[in-house]
Amino acid sequence: MASETRASATRNTPANHAQMGDETIGHGNSPAAWTCVLIMLAGAAVASFAFILASTEGNKDFGTLLFWAGIGVMFIGLIVGFILRKIGYGVGGSKLKNHGH
Repeated sequence: MASETRASATRNTPANHAQMGDETIGHGNSPAAWTCVLIMLAGAAVASFAFILASTEGNKDFGTLLFWAGIGVMFIGLIVGFILRKIGYGVGGSKLKNHGH
């Protein structure tokens, strides 16, 4: 029991937390990821607005059309992010490497 307490105490030190923070996790901090997220965020905003608009009287057809347009924009954002990653703008991509200029 004492060895378990000692092991957990050594694991939970500031030095160990600093080492964990130094690891490269790869959260997608790249132009491809940010472009994908921003386009999808715009599509989600349009779809959210359209959902509310469609629930009001007299705007059901236009709101429904606008909702699906927002969903389409989100899908386009996903495709744009994938294409940008493939052409080298993703994490570790060839377009982002420093060539010593």
